[in-house]
Amino acid sequence: MKVRDFLLERYFARYEFSVRHLLSPSDCESLRAEELLEGSGPGISELWRDLRLTYTESRGHPLLREEIAAAAGVTPGDTLVLNPEEGIFLTMNALLDEKDHVIILSPCYQSLYEIPKSLGCEVTRWYLKKENGAWKLDLPFLQEAAKENTRLIVVNFPHNPTGFLPTENELSAVVDFASKKGIFLFSDEMYRGLEHDPEKRLPSVPSLYRRSAALGGLSKTYGLPGLRIGWITSKDGWLLDRVASLKDYTTICSSAPSEILAIAALRRRDELAARCRAIVQKNLPLAREFFTRRKDRFEWFEPEGGSTAFPKLLGPQSVRDFCERAVEEKSLMVLPDFVFDVDWNHFRIGVGRENFPEALEVLRDWIG
Repeated sequence: MKVRDFLLERYFARYEFSVRHLLSPSDCESLRAEELLEGSGPGISELWRDLRLTYTESRGHPLLREEIAAAAGVTPGDTLVLNPEEGIFLTMNALLDEKDHVIILSPCYQSLYEIPKSLGCEVTRWYLKKENGAWKLDLPFLQEAAKENTRLIVVNFPHNPTGFLPTENELSAVVDFASKKGIFLFSDEMYRGLEHDPEKRLPSVPSLYRRSAALGGLSKTYGLPGLRIGWITSKDGWLLDRVASLKDYTTICSSAPSEILAIAALRRRDELAARCRAIVQKNLPLAREFFTRRKDRFEWFEPEGGSTAFPKLLGPQSVRDFCERAVEEKSLMVLPDFVFDVDWNHFRIGVGRENFPEALEVLRDWIG
């Protein structure tokens, strides 16, 4: 298979560790390993002390799979531990064949549509609509886009980069449509738990529909991207078996230290998610005030979940030029929309880091 460059990851590789200020990270403020272990109780201390740096179980540590199942509303047998990006790659390879048709909610993380393209699939981008400063789900488009060979629908809620969150009725409409058509549903749930109003949290899709799979992980909601631990959950046993077999050609198994730290994290999942939500809720009003006060320069779209937002740059300047100048003149990284394969003059900001106010102040000083 041949894939083109991953635009977002290449952009971050170019600037993330060389600029002084990041305005656009998607993850939340990370913890030190010591902080995670200190608050995790004697059970974790024993696991950590007795840890041997050997191979781990391919499907994941049994205790880790128990914690994932409890968080996702499935059983441990419905879980498989892997790297989050690996989860996308392997699931798409397990499900799709050449000339299958895939419908993908967009804009989105590139691998969600690039992997199907590389497999020879026909890809339809299902774009969110913009109405009166808000993002909307275009359900009629989904219904009209489906074909006889539609094999897969891909969704992502809370949505990256927009922060859009559908209602439970809207999610049910997507699930019902997939069920009636016999279409598999892949749900990217990396930001699940970062809803700005926790009462609006949606159920994990595999708890609603057997022919589905969900991607989860520690990177976003829990602020632990360095562990590189994620998971696929599904009630489709054939799919999990196939993904497990394909995993033999990629990582084989996860890092033993990362798995123990992941167990510690998920045993404190409510606490860690609340910590990250608190950072978002502290930073989001600053972003809202900044962009809405400059209506001649920007259009603000209020996010409802996750740690990102996707405002629009107004006027004749291209967002690509705007972002390049931010790096050159202020050592400030802002993520332009072309990395999501759209040309809307939008850019992504990330509100999950403690230093967001400082990065925003740099932008404020720069544009005046």
